This record gives sequence, structure tokens and C-alpha cells, in this order.
Amino acid sequence: MSAALFLPGWGLGRGPLAAVLEGSGWQVLDLPGTAGPVPPHFDAAVDALLAALPPRCHLGGWSLGALLALACAARAPERIIGLILVAATPSFLQRPDWPHGLGAAELQTFAAAVAEAGVQALPRFISNFCRGDEKARAAARLLGQQATPPTQALLEGGLSWLGQADLRHALEAVTCPVNLIHGEADPLMPLAAAHWLAGKLPGARLHVLPGKAHAPFAPDPALFLQALPRP
Repeated sequence: MSAALFLPGWGLGRGPLAAVLEGSGWQVLDLPGTAGPVPPHFDAAVDALLAALPPRCHLGGWSLGALLALACAARAPERIIGLILVAATPSFLQRPDWPHGLGAAELQTFAAAVAEAGVQALPRFISNFCRGDEKARAAARLLGQQATPPTQALLEGGLSWLGQADLRHALEAVTCPVNLIHGEADPLMPLAAAHWLAGKLPGARLHVLPGKAHAPFAPDPALFLQALPRP
């Protein structure tokens, strides 16, 4: 049976996903730079990830992990059997022709806060991306408890990757089946970005989870697990 690997999002490490995916057939894979040098650029992070993956696998990701997983499927489509994208976007930043992202000034402000405060900036970040969830406080509390924060270098490097990546013009290379899972009230990766992806990726299926925000698996993963295909 082919491996089924899932990449976590920025800042929280493998903890939250490991708890949710236990027994699902999916295994959590650390982000590039977790146990070694942090790749200096998003493209280098994709290279490092592809070097760590088996020759063929199912690949999933949440948030930054989804961006990396999508890049792998575009870069090496023959190696990815199926793709799961949770809270995904092709471009985290707003661009002249892409309104569905964070402003560059906002990212710079947050990056400065992370450079100064490190992991102490995470609780506010978690609370902010849980806004709109019908169980926002419970979700933020659980995620904070489960988080296994990375090194300062990976915190800063991961933010750089988010600012660099723009996959909108690479999607034609993706050939595998794609499932997108997105909270309807995601304040960080707007639902409009997921709808755009679903329209651009051939045969993609979009599962919109009502009452959920950026972490659609917390605090109750039932809806998320119903939408998550088994590998």
C-alpha cells in the first residue's frame, strides 16, 4: 500500500494533526527544516520535501502544508497519487490580480512580531485564525495545547515561504485527484481561494465545512474526518 503523508501548517508543528489523523491511515510528515537547515526559499523547501518523499505517495497538507503539497503535485505529478488540501490557497499574499490573500504590510508586521517574540506570538495567531468558528474559543484552546512549535528559524523561514509562493500558474501540471476541505468562515485563507482552486484543478472536489474556520478539524473533527478520503 502506498504511503499517505500529511504536512502540518505554519507554527503549530505536527501535534494538532497527529491527534486528529490517528487511525485514519494518514501519517504526519514534518515540514522541511524541522530537523535540519531551513530552506531559504519556498522553491528550495519544495525540493527538500520531494527529496524526503517516497517515489509514489498520497499527499495532504493543511495551510502552509497544503501550499507545499500542491507545489509538489505540480512539480512532480507522476509521484503524487492523490492530493488533500485543507485550508488551501495558491497564494497567501494579495497580489495585483489576486485579492484573496493577506496584505504584504500585514505579513511584514506579523513577521516582525514573530522575530521579536518567537513562540509567544502563537497564541494570538491561533485565536485570530479561529475567528468565525462556531466553537472558536474551544478550538483555539485545544490547538494551543496540542501545538509542538518549531524552532525560531523555521517560524521565520515558513513566513518567508508564505510570502514567496504563488502557484496560480502551475496548476495545469497537477494530474492527480484533488480533494479540498475548507471552513466556510476561514479568516486566514478565504473560502474564495478554495473555490478558485476547485475551478482550476480538473476533477477537484471541494468540501465546505459549515461553522468552521481555518482549523476545520478542531475542536470536533467529525465533519473533517467525514470529508477526508481514506488513502
